[in-house]
Amino acid sequence: MNVITFAVITLKIMFKPFTGYFLTLLLFAVNSFAQYNFDQKEKTKIPNNWYQLDLVKTGYNGISLDKAYTLLNAKKLTGNRIIVAVIDTGIDTLQEDIKPVLWTNSKEIPGNGIDDDHNGYIDDIHGWNFLGGKDGRNVKEESYEAARIYYTLKSKWEDNTTDTNKLQENDLLEYQTFNRSKAWLFNDIDFEEIAVIKSTLPKMKVGDSIIRSDLGKTEYSAVELKDYSSSYLFARITRSILLEIAKDNNNFDITNRDLLESLQAKVRKADAATTPPRSFRKEIIGDDETNINDRNYGNNDIMADFSFHGTHCSGIIAAARNNNKGIDGIADHVQIMMLRALPDGDEYDKDIANAIHYAVDNGAKIINMSFGKDFSLHKQWVDDAFRYADSKGVLLVHAAGNDSKNIDTADNFPNPVYMDGKGRAGNVITVGASGNVNDGGITAYFSNYGKSKVDVFAPGVSIYSTIPGVNAYGKASGTSMACPVVTGVAALILEHYPKLSPQQIKYIIEKSVTVPAEKVNIPGTENKVYLNEISKTGGIVNAYEAVKLAGTINAEKRKTVLPKSKLKKIKM
Repeated sequence: MNVITFAVITLKIMFKPFTGYFLTLLLFAVNSFAQYNFDQKEKTKIPNNWYQLDLVKTGYNGISLDKAYTLLNAKKLTGNRIIVAVIDTGIDTLQEDIKPVLWTNSKEIPGNGIDDDHNGYIDDIHGWNFLGGKDGRNVKEESYEAARIYYTLKSKWEDNTTDTNKLQENDLLEYQTFNRSKAWLFNDIDFEEIAVIKSTLPKMKVGDSIIRSDLGKTEYSAVELKDYSSSYLFARITRSILLEIAKDNNNFDITNRDLLESLQAKVRKADAATTPPRSFRKEIIGDDETNINDRNYGNNDIMADFSFHGTHCSGIIAAARNNNKGIDGIADHVQIMMLRALPDGDEYDKDIANAIHYAVDNGAKIINMSFGKDFSLHKQWVDDAFRYADSKGVLLVHAAGNDSKNIDTADNFPNPVYMDGKGRAGNVITVGASGNVNDGGITAYFSNYGKSKVDVFAPGVSIYSTIPGVNAYGKASGTSMACPVVTGVAALILEHYPKLSPQQIKYIIEKSVTVPAEKVNIPGTENKVYLNEISKTGGIVNAYEAVKLAGTINAEKRKTVLPKSKLKKIKM
């Protein structure tokens, strides 16, 4: 997973050449102290918890969470503890709002170096790190799947002149995948642009370190640089570039992390076009990445050193509620199991499949999957894991992605459509990102969409949640944030109605959405359509309506004596 693609609003610099743009910014930064108009931002300051608010009461397109809790309390329903697995980059286990909600493996004795529960993973107290080595080192960066596919298949297909009409089905699929990966890797690369970025990045990193020291924080947003000034040239360069890009995107919540990581990702992709990718996985983990049955690898360091994304997603779902700290998560009886499988780069299908198996085998009932990629070398492994989760009654919630593309026609992995042609997984919810009418519109401009393959939209713009640091909080945007909003709502339903199946929860969430009366922008364009033209349900998740519908279905389920399969048929 390219974390930038899934964790933050995609910056315009990811799409357009900006060689001249960057040079202009550098000259501007050297010669002046930039002034920016923040008046509009300040006049429409949005509450940190906007995504939980009720539209009718507040005007914000949230999920009506307080109203949902009022209903549950009125019914005197007590939530049951459930485990939610988060497959992600890691989690800060010391964060004040996260520490109380961590899942703990009661069958494992901490720190004794023994696999007490005989599940193949030593000291897996709060989950597992599939990107770790036995020596304690961890993989942070990895290559893109397209690069892995291209260099793996290059010797077989680069100079192949075989008539494609004569190829067997598997070979034809492989040949087509190779050509798509080649096009993805080599198209639209401006090496002059990359040269400018490479020369600028070191200066920006120095400037960033100066700003961080001056502000006393490791992460800051563009809006926090409103009154910042520095006598250091590199700090002025960093400030000006961040502010100019924030202005172009009309989003002053963009942070130093967003900017630097997006530039680094652009350089990494360009480098992959000229040099076979280095596999840190082989160097650090040492497993056989081509063998799905080689499963006992990794380590128990779920915190690692790259846990922003996973900490942020986990807080949205289940940050400790009503403790007068930071934020309140959506669900109040959740234990978070962290499964670290996402590097900075594209995830491996093997790690995702094994993480799903681990989650299911260790009691998770919902799995949050805020990741994705354009290629999948071993999709069958993930399909098999989806089927396994379905057989055990586990719901999967997946982010649609942030490329402003229609995933009904564009490739996006993982997805619920089985590659063997035998249907699609019924236990998967795919989530697009919504925003606010008064802050960029109902649909987030970066969100993927699809009338068939995106089930629902959920708030995913400027979402405030937990981040690494004992008492640290911050904002991020993306379908990565919309996904845990839906996971949180699903958990809220399941903890109060634990006998509902994944298919019933999916049905409840889909049938209880709030449908905007007005037309919305197709993400990435100014073209307007009704939301049901770019998603299956045409609506935004609503926690209140969901728990209300869940209560009705649960009551009907108690009355019936029909077999479960018959009930599903009636309800679905």
